[in-house]
Amino acid sequence: MFTGIIETLGTITNIAKEQANIHLTVKSNFTNELKVDQSVAHNGVCLTVVNIENDEYTVTAIKETLDKTNTGNLKVSDSVNLERGMKLGDRLDGHIVQGHVDQIATCTNIKKEDGSAVFTFSYDATNKNITIEKGSITVNGVSLTVINSKQNEFSVAIIPYTIENTTFKYIELGDHVNLEFDVIGKYVSRLTNS
Repeated sequence: MFTGIIETLGTITNIAKEQANIHLTVKSNFTNELKVDQSVAHNGVCLTVVNIENDEYTVTAIKETLDKTNTGNLKVSDSVNLERGMKLGDRLDGHIVQGHVDQIATCTNIKKEDGSAVFTFSYDATNKNITIEKGSITVNGVSLTVINSKQNEFSVAIIPYTIENTTFKYIELGDHVNLEFDVIGKYVSRLTNS
């Protein structure tokens, strides 16, 4: 479990393909605190640490992950949002995030405002995922509040701190992002659509 509060940015230093899988090597300032078998969220995708060397660690993304996320689009030197699993007893500053991406969305608009920026994303509504006004959404692992909720589109207003300390500073029109919809909302939606 995660909170959607990004701890740091990591840098992809190597990508190795093995059959349908890819192994991502990431340089991070918390690598020395990791252990093999720990879970780390990478742009919201929960991946298991399989190797650690110096200040770099490696995780493996299987075909299922590559099919449902933007992980396969990563390149060497790309930055990724990183968050380690939540500790029991800590404050939950974001919202409950599983690290299980539901689908990909496309950035359709970026509007700079006085002191913030509004990012708009569209997604395929046939998957029956929904957003609600002032509800929670995770975009590339970042816990955010939904504004302008529509059937297949929503916006989020981002403060300068979040832009500067996450990969939001690199998002451009047409970029694909990982979405994890609110877990409680997913269960309610499933119950009401049954």
